[in-house]
Amino acid sequence: MPLPPRLLVADQIAGTLRVLNLPDGEETSVLPGRHLAEHAGFLLLPGARAAFVDDRAGELVVLDPYGPDAGRPLVEAAVPVAVPAEHLAADPSGRLLAVTTGLGRNWEPWTDLLTAVDLGAPGDPPDAVRVRTRIGEPGVTVLGGPDPLVVLRHREPGGIAAYRHSALMRSPAACPPAEPDATLPLTDDDGHGDAHDPVRGRVFAAGGSGVHRARRENGTLISEPPLSWGGPGRGYYLRTDPVRRLLWSCVRGGPPEPGRWPEWTNDAWWHGLDSGRTGRTPLGPGLVFRLAVAAGHVAYARVHPDGDELILLATGAGEPVITARTPLPAMAGAPRAGGTPWDGVQRRAVAASPAGSLIAVTRGGHGEIELVDARDPGRRTTLTVPTPLDDGGHLALIHPDDPGHGDPVGR
Repeated sequence: MPLPPRLLVADQIAGTLRVLNLPDGEETSVLPGRHLAEHAGFLLLPGARAAFVDDRAGELVVLDPYGPDAGRPLVEAAVPVAVPAEHLAADPSGRLLAVTTGLGRNWEPWTDLLTAVDLGAPGDPPDAVRVRTRIGEPGVTVLGGPDPLVVLRHREPGGIAAYRHSALMRSPAACPPAEPDATLPLTDDDGHGDAHDPVRGRVFAAGGSGVHRARRENGTLISEPPLSWGGPGRGYYLRTDPVRRLLWSCVRGGPPEPGRWPEWTNDAWWHGLDSGRTGRTPLGPGLVFRLAVAAGHVAYARVHPDGDELILLATGAGEPVITARTPLPAMAGAPRAGGTPWDGVQRRAVAASPAGSLIAVTRGGHGEIELVDARDPGRRTTLTVPTPLDDGGHLALIHPDDPGHGDPVGR
């Protein structure tokens, strides 16, 4: 009998991580005392594995959600890394990783540490090296090839810096400064959102003027013309669909004041990685941020004072189209007009897998997860966990033969 899909449920505030069978929600494993770095998220790895950073322990944790079924431990490895973790990425093989640091619970950037990890290195734990780069909140991708490159996307001033992963791993102890092997300027100082296409060796960085692109060529990076947002607004998030070969974002427009977030406009934005076609579809007002990629759909969670919903776009032949808008139960601590939609309020996390049709979305503060099948979105199941999932928690959905590792950036 084939193993079912599994949902990784992190409550980063309560400090727990659970593994649930789907669709029934049976708990198969639990990890107490683990505080997932929510901004870095989960990173899917080959072999139906996943990685995350424990911000309190200062460790990169590699999970094998199907390991206990075969007599293997749930935790495959725990590697010391610099925290607070901002972004997490792997090369296409899933062996070479990089972790950048960000603000954490601070108002200003204060750390410049980058950690390079080699999960294939001998020893327990595997080898990891910390170096100094540049203070900020850099995004990160890891380009494969004969000598993989760790690519950082910087803000203020905007720029891209590439480091040979092998050279980083040879750095001495005590966090020495590291000089990049290649740099590229960016015209935007407001970069936010990164993606990687392993098939063509490209990296993407979202900025106010569009999506900046660079490709690897002869061991260095070459700039390519940026992609337009196709109208007003800008995207703050990028994600790759490795099966349908699409790049996704959500373009936000409207008044800049955070207190007027219910008036923000939101459009699903996509770009064909092979076709070169780009388009966008209106989703509705409010707060829309992260998205999830399922087998035949992409899912967005929209938060608004008039009611929240899960929006499904079909990704078959032709341009993506909205096929369902499923209402979601209200959150008691939901953001309200006049206040920011991020600070001191509940949020939602959303997860799916390109191997299946199930989509999970949290109800922050209530310990509940709505499970929707994109093939029949009118029917849904509510799963419960013992902790409240404050701040929305964080999710990852994985199948035994999951192709999701083709998007090698933490989400």
